[in-house]
Amino acid sequence: MAGLHARYEATHLALATRGGTITDASGEQAGHVDLVQFSGGRLRVAGWARADRVRLIHGGHEDSGCPHLRRPDVASQLGLVETLGFELSVPARLADLRSEAPPGLTLTEEQGRPPILPLSLRIPISRRARLLCAIRFLRDATLGLPAALGWLATRDPIFRARFKSRLRLSTPLASGPLEPRLFDVEPAETAQAEPRITIVLPVYNAFELLQLCLERVVSHTDLPWRLILIEDGSSDERVRPFLRDWARDRANVELLENPENLGFIRSVNRGLDRARDREGPSEGPVVLLNSDALVPDRWASRLVRPFERDPGVASVTPMSNDAEIFSTPVICSRTQLSPGQGDAIDRVAAEFAPEVLLSSAPTGVGFCMAMGRDWLARVPQLDTAFGRGYGEEVDWCRKVARLGGRHLGLPGLFVEHRGGESFGSAEKLRLVAHNNEIISRRYPEYDQSVQDFIAADPLRTARLALGLAWAGSLDPARPVPIYMAHDLGGGAEHYLEQRIEADLAEGCPSVVLRVGGSRRWQIELATPGGRCHGRTDDTALARRLLSILPRRHVVYSCGVGDRDPVELPQMLLSLMVEDGSAELLFHDFYPLAPAYTLLDRTGAYRGPPVGAVEDPGFSARRPDGTRVDLATWQAAWKAFAERADLVVFSRDSARIVSAVWPDLTPRLSLRPHRLRHTPPPLRPVPDGRPVLGVLGNIGLQKGAAVVQTLGRRLAAPGTPGMVLIGNIDPAFALPPKVEVHGSYRVEDLSRIARQHGVTHWLIPSVWPETFCYTVHEALATGLPVMAFDIGAQGDAVRTAENGIVLPFHPDADLAARVIDALPLLAMDKAS
Repeated sequence: MAGLHARYEATHLALATRGGTITDASGEQAGHVDLVQFSGGRLRVAGWARADRVRLIHGGHEDSGCPHLRRPDVASQLGLVETLGFELSVPARLADLRSEAPPGLTLTEEQGRPPILPLSLRIPISRRARLLCAIRFLRDATLGLPAALGWLATRDPIFRARFKSRLRLSTPLASGPLEPRLFDVEPAETAQAEPRITIVLPVYNAFELLQLCLERVVSHTDLPWRLILIEDGSSDERVRPFLRDWARDRANVELLENPENLGFIRSVNRGLDRARDREGPSEGPVVLLNSDALVPDRWASRLVRPFERDPGVASVTPMSNDAEIFSTPVICSRTQLSPGQGDAIDRVAAEFAPEVLLSSAPTGVGFCMAMGRDWLARVPQLDTAFGRGYGEEVDWCRKVARLGGRHLGLPGLFVEHRGGESFGSAEKLRLVAHNNEIISRRYPEYDQSVQDFIAADPLRTARLALGLAWAGSLDPARPVPIYMAHDLGGGAEHYLEQRIEADLAEGCPSVVLRVGGSRRWQIELATPGGRCHGRTDDTALARRLLSILPRRHVVYSCGVGDRDPVELPQMLLSLMVEDGSAELLFHDFYPLAPAYTLLDRTGAYRGPPVGAVEDPGFSARRPDGTRVDLATWQAAWKAFAERADLVVFSRDSARIVSAVWPDLTPRLSLRPHRLRHTPPPLRPVPDGRPVLGVLGNIGLQKGAAVVQTLGRRLAAPGTPGMVLIGNIDPAFALPPKVEVHGSYRVEDLSRIARQHGVTHWLIPSVWPETFCYTVHEALATGLPVMAFDIGAQGDAVRTAENGIVLPFHPDADLAARVIDALPLLAMDKAS
């Protein structure tokens, strides 16, 4: 519990203070520290200085910040020519902040000025803050007790993940539930009298796009329609003559020509005034349509359907690639489309159940917004206070909302928006900034309502489905990768992120089907503009959503944590298309045995799981209580393996897979990982005592029992020192002599090792790692590295000049094997 509390406090305790004035040797102000903050295991210092360089130094770590981060606000206020703004950050622990050597700033002064004095930074450690953190820890640990008991009883990783989640020691993706009824289309109802819609379309330049916009209105509108065009004095001399010719022989088209440029809002108001000239039961909603909006086939009937069912509906806005809160695949993020993509996306939208996911929204978006006639009669015009445009539809929607009108987002229609064509992007940014201030003054609650909508995202399921349609429409000949992964973090997650980044760099989005969370399936779509995700227990829904992708490359990354993992191979097979490709990545050995680390119930590795293995750890319990033996498990996974390329990351992993599935050896390929960051080389401190650095987050399979025993045996005076750079499973308490640094970043590893005087590394893993990042990071420092002669860690130290191979036997005293090597450490240190 003490170890858990220490990790909880390091993660969640936040302390902050102001740092004070920076002075030079003459006593004049040379800068100011605006903030000193400790949070998440790092110390952050921000401020400004009249200096060429600022350095933050603490505990052997140093950060010199951004030398080009200027602060013109400070310079102008103080009458200075130029100042240096800085935001510096170094690793820190709570214990460091209590030490007698506080963090310090050193500054290199400008030439010709008095020297700037170093500044010591002390951050007060509030007893009240620590007490509140301890109370929150007890609360969270108590709420997580069922998960802890589940872990103790079953050793199922899903319980461990739930307990970490309850303590907020992991960072889950912000993901909400998916609506299972999205595709439940009911039989069509008897057709009612079709209303006639009135389309108000203001025009200013954008000649080439205008022609396409009008062609689509004519060919794709499936209701009786009337079009009111307002030509607003375009500077392009082709526009007005074209519109005159185009409208001349069309009885349902009316062209209004502004004598001069009136701007978007006044042009729309002319159109709205004319639209209200005709009233009657056959007159339907008025649609405000931009000339850069490209409507798809059968768009009108879908857009006006909500008005027929609810007289309280005041506006309806479809989904789009550029429509703020109605944008897909990422909310409030514009996505550029190629010709044909919009129609491909809308074909998926047309399959949605019409009434499912109709969502109340704080506003509509005027690029393509249907407006109820009754509500237009009550608020007949847009407010001209918004100048040439942007924000006027928000103002109209908020006025109508105060009268009781509802604004809906329509998931079942996708309208492509070539945003920015009418006014130009630079002008849009200026107008948006100015008009947002008006909205904020008039409707103080509006910004929060938008944030609430974004957080809840009631259109999440449609946004994800349409995002998948977008991904599948990018290049029909190129498969979209679908990665099955867990949510436990670690090396597999780092590798997955590297793959996703590489995919995006090549212009290909990626999909992750994640297991082990609060719902069985979480689907994530990674795009250049961000990610959208949703979760569900409905396997059929997950399959249906992923089937939107016409071509798929299915990749198994890791399924540890799933509630019924013997079903995962069949799920993977069901996602493959007939001529599709697949990969099976051996980040661990889950496809070979339920004990994914190949450790038996005693925590020992006894070789590849070949033949009849009687150990109960090599069978699995399904949710209904039945057990799956090893042979059944391996047969289920082999069905997928036979259709996939098998990828291993070390030679030892290849040997293990070949031992279990010798006939699949030709499908194996070896692809060692690349390091995320290569630490700079280190040299031991001359004449210092040996200090053994244990690297990584150490659980049972990572050798926690070895580290615990070793720490106790090295407690005597005169023995080598020992430090854990990382964390250890709280079930394995360490003696006070063993210092636990806590979480670290790889780029800080050499600094941390130098701070603790590390002379040798120990990688204590007792399972055959498939690839060991920590052993390669340790080897990169140049210091001697010890590891047991199994797995990827054994392969690595065996072939490295600074590697030390420790003999391994599952029933041996492994801590003694390390101690036996300690005289070699002393000899090596002396040499």
